[in-house]
Amino acid sequence: QVQLVESGGGSVQAGASLSLSCVGSGYGFGLSPMGWFRQVPGKAREFVAAIGRNGDTIRYADSVKGRFIVSRDNTVNTGYLVMNSLKSEDTGVYYCATGPIITATPVIPEDYLYWGQGTQVTVSS
Repeated sequence: QVQLVESGGGSVQAGASLSLSCVGSGYGFGLSPMGWFRQVPGKAREFVAAIGRNGDTIRYADSVKGRFIVSRDNTVNTGYLVMNSLKSEDTGVYYCATGPIITATPVIPEDYLYWGQGTQVTVSS
């Protein structure tokens, strides 16, 4: 079955960096876009970044543009999210997602079928 396994979350001070990884299995990793979302309690899941199948199309939320970098390595079925200059408002559970999607870089959660388990990112000011 399809699995997305995330790693790399943690607790850091504002201004620090963190890197998240998402390893996919059970589907054509290189045939599907990958999205990153985050969620805090009581709020809807929020789009962070998305990368197309070959990595040639990328989209960021305005709130992370210039600070976060999304990438992927299809040879090892892994997506990455490097988060720099972290702010307290970046705190949340971060999820990677994928699915049989036609759109290059979908930005709404409903476009994705498969989700990782989530990893907590906590940024203290």
